Amino acid sequence: MNNPDSGTIELRLLMEAIYLKYSYDFRDYSGASQKRRVHHALHQMDCESISELQARVLHDPDAFMTLLQYLTIPTSEMFRDPAYFLALREQVVPHLHTYPSLKIWIAGCSTGEEVYSIAIMLKEEGLLERSIIYATDINPQSLERARKGVYPLERMRAYTASYQMAGGRAALSDYYTAAYDSVLFDRSLIDNVSFADHSLATDSVFSETHLVCCRNVLIYFNRRLQERALGLFHDSLCYRGFLGLGSKETIDFSAYAGAFEPLVKPERIYRKVAK
Repeated sequence: MNNPDSGTIELRLLMEAIYLKYSYDFRDYSGASQKRRVHHALHQMDCESISELQARVLHDPDAFMTLLQYLTIPTSEMFRDPAYFLALREQVVPHLHTYPSLKIWIAGCSTGEEVYSIAIMLKEEGLLERSIIYATDINPQSLERARKGVYPLERMRAYTASYQMAGGRAALSDYYTAAYDSVLFDRSLIDNVSFADHSLATDSVFSETHLVCCRNVLIYFNRRLQERALGLFHDSLCYRGFLGLGSKETIDFSAYAGAFEPLVKPERIYRKVAK
């Protein structure tokens, strides 16, 4: 039997302490990625060891909120992987048109770039007004940034290129107002968006949905937590509902592989086949 090294033990104790103190459950996140992020936080927060970091976050909620920013990696892009959004538009939207109303869950929405991307696509397809979008994340600071919809102007050139490759039907600049070095996205895009705190590690399903998008989140989970998240998506989706994952994520080899069929497999878009 291989005994874990001291660093691994400290890391496990830190995650257990965070769960007991703040109810944030990172215990089933991928070990290698989590270790890299914690060590980056150590340097940024001037701690000599994980044990010192644990003591700080246990006695200082502000220190925990700082650490949370490193643990959750609040980064995203608009129309990330344009081929995915083009496939959604061409292969999924025609089916979504058949529903009188839509519920869409964007799980792990981070700072909201994907929320605005989906909203723009739905608006151009005439579906936004009859859609309710649930945008969830465990990081309250990320959710607040998502609500505000303010992003650096310097990113718009790359986002515009991705939007066009994703089948955009207008100019991306039609959806934002630029001022100084930032842009503010049209508030009407999120009229039907509900931003909410939700953990894939501890919370349950909250609504029946027609489309679930959870991209580049499962890669940070271990196998057990991946199975839990896929179970939530399966239970949330209506019969024949759609699931979109990240380019490096798959349901193959999971307990839910037989519960979905690939619709556009290269873009990781699946359709529920079982109740």
